[in-house]
Amino acid sequence: MINFPQIGKIAPNFLTIGVYKKRLGKIRLSDYRGKKYVILLFYPANFTAVSPTELIALSDRVGDFKRLSTQILAISVDSPFSHLRYLLSDREEGGLANLAYPLVSDLTQSITNDYKLLTDDGLAFPGLFIIDKEGILQYYTVNNLLCGRNINELLRILESIQYVKKNPGQACPVDWRHGDPILYSHPLKSKIYFKDLYSPKKS
Repeated sequence: MINFPQIGKIAPNFLTIGVYKKRLGKIRLSDYRGKKYVILLFYPANFTAVSPTELIALSDRVGDFKRLSTQILAISVDSPFSHLRYLLSDREEGGLANLAYPLVSDLTQSITNDYKLLTDDGLAFPGLFIIDKEGILQYYTVNNLLCGRNINELLRILESIQYVKKNPGQACPVDWRHGDPILYSHPLKSKIYFKDLYSPKKS
């Protein structure tokens, strides 16, 4: 029996406490359904070495994600009060002052467990999930605990997912960026792309 999140399936819902702009409040994943894409970014724990580099970089680029109608939610197994302390700590101290999106508390580890990211030590593997406006999982990746993620690549993947959803029958080839040539998902029509790409160039 498959018991882990699958692409094309509804993302596991949750209701928990989040912290945003120094305030605690309830966060329910399904509340974004029909409104926004959601990026769920799991990180091992507060005040770990790699996590603030990713979380701050995402915050500094939050405008790029807002333009793509995407909400970022960062999740760890820490308590809401630990999140608040993290958010009140200056960046030069390894904190997350002025973070532009919520930190989500998973103190019971139930969310991390539902997304199959719980380590043997009770932390979260650095997993990242892209969920579309219908609540469907479209992409996920899991990193080594000590390897940071790439914000530019995340934006590229997000744009490509949104493009193919808006343009049925089309696909995004390797290293695709917005404005690049596309190919058709139909195997016969896709030959047009390969012909243009690989035909000998005339001098």
